[in-house]
Amino acid sequence: MKINGSITFPGDKSISHRAIIFASLCNGKSIIKNLSDGKDVQSTIKCLQQCGIKIEQHKNIGTIVYGSELKDPKEKLDCGNSGTTTRLLIGLLAGKGINATFIGDKSLSKRPMNRVLIPLKKMGLNYNSNNGKLPVKIYKSILSNESHVLEISSAQIKSAILLASLNSKGVTLISEPNKSRDHTEILLKYFGSNISLKNRKITFEKVYERFKPFNIKIPGDPSSASFFGAAAAILPNSKLHLKSILLNPTRIGFFEILSTMGAKVSIKKKSTILGEVIGDITIQYFQLRPINIRKSQIPTVIDEIPILALIATQAKGRTVVSGANELRYKECDRIHAICTNLKNMGANITEKDDGFIIIGPTKLKATNIKTYDDHRIAMSFTIANLLLGKQNKLDNLDCVSISYPNFYKILNSISS
Repeated sequence: MKINGSITFPGDKSISHRAIIFASLCNGKSIIKNLSDGKDVQSTIKCLQQCGIKIEQHKNIGTIVYGSELKDPKEKLDCGNSGTTTRLLIGLLAGKGINATFIGDKSLSKRPMNRVLIPLKKMGLNYNSNNGKLPVKIYKSILSNESHVLEISSAQIKSAILLASLNSKGVTLISEPNKSRDHTEILLKYFGSNISLKNRKITFEKVYERFKPFNIKIPGDPSSASFFGAAAAILPNSKLHLKSILLNPTRIGFFEILSTMGAKVSIKKKSTILGEVIGDITIQYFQLRPINIRKSQIPTVIDEIPILALIATQAKGRTVVSGANELRYKECDRIHAICTNLKNMGANITEKDDGFIIIGPTKLKATNIKTYDDHRIAMSFTIANLLLGKQNKLDNLDCVSISYPNFYKILNSISS
């Protein structure tokens, strides 16, 4: 089995969420092309529509968003499986003085929301929650900007605070232990907001005018691309071209780690959209070395740790992942999911509180895989099938539609 060809990808999921949100705040009509086709972004669209934003989705034209004033939704806002939808919209609607109730599916309802609710309460938000989890009900409140020292490096927490600060008084200061995804900061700067970024500290003052509408094509999602890149890196005689990929430094840690492990990785920058750099990535197989992934690196590879674990089973030596506690609070406990499934496949893996240790290379065997209804676990162990003579049996293939509905179709098109 080998992987060859060129792939273009649906729009980056993180930027898709934010593009829809910022378009709703514009003074007029914005057009967004190549929006992520996953269910998570649809959750953001539906919630904003319930808040009075007109959004049309056309196959040929793209997604059209008519920016206007947000209103109290008449029904509960169902965020589905999307933590990004929930946390960013809690911040946005809190800042706009909206009364709203947020709900989600079984998985999302287990995920912690206090990480955004506590800093928003500090700013003046009144709310009720289910012990820091969904459902969450926010009430119209007058917010004031504050200083926030984050214990967790999280783009969702930063974004919730920044969106809540759009209409509140004073200066917002945010510092985080390690730099996390900075798409919201880049967008605010692109739209002319008074925001400064220095090391891991953000200074931001409220926006007094509505943003100008925009017309963009969202770059390909590097997190989705990582699964195919992984296949090219672990299968002999493979070479893959990933076209028009987002090259934000906080998002391509996976490809940098892959290069450090010995894979042949070439990155070529091409253009800039909404302040974000876009380009092409080429990946070619080579014998892989082990690596130590430390806490400071985790924010740039938080979504790619499951597929990196699979890669590590094929590297010669001891790979250590540490400081990844946040993985226990994703769509599932991903540390447990990774270790349980890889161990069942015969991998030499030891689970730690904040990560794991893998000693390779290992000839993996097919088994029954428990996805825990997590799209990234499902995609990772589908890629594992490429190493096997007999395929794994996954208990839920459909959960992949959360982020990448065409994943299986694209994978089949480049496999030989």
